[in-house]
Amino acid sequence: MRGKVRDFARMQGALLLVLAASMLAPLFIAFYNKEAQSLKALSFIIIACIISGISLRMFFKPSDERFKARDGFLVVTLTWLICSFISALPFVFSGAIPSFTDAIFESCSGFSTTGATILKDVEILPKSILFWRSFTHWLGGMGILVFVMALLPAWGVSGQMVAYAETPGPTKDKVTAKFADTARGLYKIYIILSIVELLLLKLCKMSWFDAFINTFGTMGTGGFSNYNDSIAHFTSPYVHIIIIIFMIIAGMNFNLYFLAGRYGIKSIFKDEEAKFFLKIIGVFSLLIFICNSFYNQFENLGRTLLNAVFQVCTIITTTGFGTDNYDVWPTFSKMLIFFLFFFGGCACSTGGGVKCVRVLVTLKLIKRSFSVRLHPKRIAHVFFNETEVPSETVIKIANFIFIYLLTLFTGTLMISLVGNLDFFSCFTAAASCIGNVGPGFNAVGPATNYADLSDLAKWTCSILMIAGRLELFTVITLFSRYYWNSNRAK
Repeated sequence: MRGKVRDFARMQGALLLVLAASMLAPLFIAFYNKEAQSLKALSFIIIACIISGISLRMFFKPSDERFKARDGFLVVTLTWLICSFISALPFVFSGAIPSFTDAIFESCSGFSTTGATILKDVEILPKSILFWRSFTHWLGGMGILVFVMALLPAWGVSGQMVAYAETPGPTKDKVTAKFADTARGLYKIYIILSIVELLLLKLCKMSWFDAFINTFGTMGTGGFSNYNDSIAHFTSPYVHIIIIIFMIIAGMNFNLYFLAGRYGIKSIFKDEEAKFFLKIIGVFSLLIFICNSFYNQFENLGRTLLNAVFQVCTIITTTGFGTDNYDVWPTFSKMLIFFLFFFGGCACSTGGGVKCVRVLVTLKLIKRSFSVRLHPKRIAHVFFNETEVPSETVIKIANFIFIYLLTLFTGTLMISLVGNLDFFSCFTAAASCIGNVGPGFNAVGPATNYADLSDLAKWTCSILMIAGRLELFTVITLFSRYYWNSNRAK
């Protein structure tokens, strides 16, 4: 046990060094733009992180003990809480967000790639703080611990056990023999795609600062913007189309891109989940376009189509950008958007939510139950990518969906305890935070934000965002008596 504590301390030391390095870019921006308060705040935090990180790495020596899956749950949860706390400090110390509760909310929203905000006027914030706020999306998108493992694999900790508790989605397969190599490979893809989007946005005459902010938000499927009207600030349809394309790319399984290098790009479109994900985008976009066209009396069909596709992509990928206020759309269109809250991106993407693979397997399970009722003696199996899904996996997916709904209703109840929000606002706020979507409906819709929530509601939403990003089980398992009994938990 002491060996694991030493390894955990060394891990946090490495993490502090990574966070310190991550704040260098906003530090330079603060210096360049002469933002004195931000410069002081970032300098102090960077120095503190470096001293603490080096001290932990030097004082605690590596051990021979190996992390188990149960250790990964605690390590990952504590690490994300520590990251959220540290990343909130620049907001507080710079004076950009004086309230610690609000700063924690914004920080949790950033690292969990939710994109929900309490800022009513984001444009008044210093550029350095806006950059850090959006960069947390990029760090949290692929997973902060996976990022650390990709850079510092020599710390002697089994990466697979930790990543098992952090990587988004129900599948955690390695695509190379060593997880550190897998992490580096996936991050290379992540970085390359980010650079490509950055350059394409710059070609659309976007400033470098705006291009970086929107690239972080898109590839991390986070949605923080440096403008109050989000992507609607940019009138060029080319900007919207580029962001749509990269939201879809970020919402798909990154392992497919890794494997496409070996077997060709066609292998991506052979994946059942990827095909299901793209079909949902196509069908929902078409239905919303038709409904909104009738509602708008067929005026400006091109813009109506672009807005429909953009909002479908931004919700299903849990990015949370906005080009239109879907809260004023026809009820049918709003209901379709609401349904998308419970889909999410693909497994092992930067998107949140239930994940399309779980939805697809659940639909196959429902289809199977009808078949068995009609033909009781028939042996029907659930297949995914031409491979039989083990009954154990099906049970896990069913358990996840049940816990997801239970957490959703519990979160709704907690948010409704204090304040005068209507039921649908409370419900969609909880659904948005668990699914890492960002905007909800009504009081927390795309034209408003979470600023008017009570402190209790904000803390509840912060916890829901982290729990949702870590696939619920990672956090909820810690509250089980079986977890703390070493004779029962493995």
